[in-house]
Amino acid sequence: RRLQRWSYCKLLLRSLCFNSLSSSDTLLDCVFEPVYWIVDHVTRWFGVVFVTLVVLLTTSVVAIVYLFILPVILSDYPWHWVIWHLGCGHWLLTMVVFHYYKATTTSPGHPPKGRVAVPSVSFCKKCIIPKPARTHHCSICNRCVLKMDHHCPWLNNCVGHFNHRYFFSFCVYMTLGCVYCSVSSKDLFLDAYGSIEVTRDQKKIIPTCWVQMQQLSRLPHQGLAAKSYQTPPPNDAFSASTAHKCVIFLWVLTSSVAVALGGLTLWHVLLISRAETSVERHINRKESKRLREKGKVFRNPYHHGRVNNWKLLLGVEKRRHWVTRVLLPSGHLPSEDGIVWDCLFNRRHPMAV
Repeated sequence: RRLQRWSYCKLLLRSLCFNSLSSSDTLLDCVFEPVYWIVDHVTRWFGVVFVTLVVLLTTSVVAIVYLFILPVILSDYPWHWVIWHLGCGHWLLTMVVFHYYKATTTSPGHPPKGRVAVPSVSFCKKCIIPKPARTHHCSICNRCVLKMDHHCPWLNNCVGHFNHRYFFSFCVYMTLGCVYCSVSSKDLFLDAYGSIEVTRDQKKIIPTCWVQMQQLSRLPHQGLAAKSYQTPPPNDAFSASTAHKCVIFLWVLTSSVAVALGGLTLWHVLLISRAETSVERHINRKESKRLREKGKVFRNPYHHGRVNNWKLLLGVEKRRHWVTRVLLPSGHLPSEDGIVWDCLFNRRHPMAV
């Protein structure tokens, strides 16, 4: 009889909590909701710290190049290599600064508010507005973003329709700039690292010298011995040690960033070639699996072919735009408004460039 009562209580509890519209994923979302809230708010505030860190590290690299790398190039390199380094280095610096500034200050784009006729495919439960195609809600910015890729804490901004090109260009030129600094300072790094190793070996002899100085201090010339030992090192040695440490810091930092940011850039190259964002990558993967089980093939409705996907992102409409809009700073807007998309079901002829 007790077993029957226990079974009845379990059935009663399950019947009160059962919901046919929910699943285990919904339960997990409810459990981790406080964690999501903390992450969203911490990321929002730490975005300012990350942007400041990027500015400070970039400024330190530029200062080290001007103080220690560039003088060596000007004094030791042939004139044609000097011209190449001056042109390439300052071009990369200009592109990095321009695209980072535009990526952080340009709004990614948001759906219009109010009673505006917007072609929508869903409805945002948090913003209480219709969501156009490729639009997703950012829990950190607490707004819907047009063609949202992800929220980047290093920009303190969402990467969306209107600043996607700036974000990708910044990744490309920052990677190239780090590779340039790493390669240009390789010989100086090896010399600096070798000099520091020699200095470290010399410091191991100091305890023996200290014992000898202590023995000499017991002689009648105690004052002279102590005075000669306490003489500070020459300024040239201090400057050389500082230069060596700065060069090592430069090479380690730029090499590490080149590897990490280079991997991220390659990932976005793959996404852009497929006309996908980071969010759409996960959605399309699930949709492909669902259709594959039904014996069907998923086709990305926003895929125009690899070349045309790049033209649409970079805003290339004429041949000269590969130079004026890709290799030089340009603040042109995307060809589409981020609300109405040229998709597979309403395909126009791609740009013939």
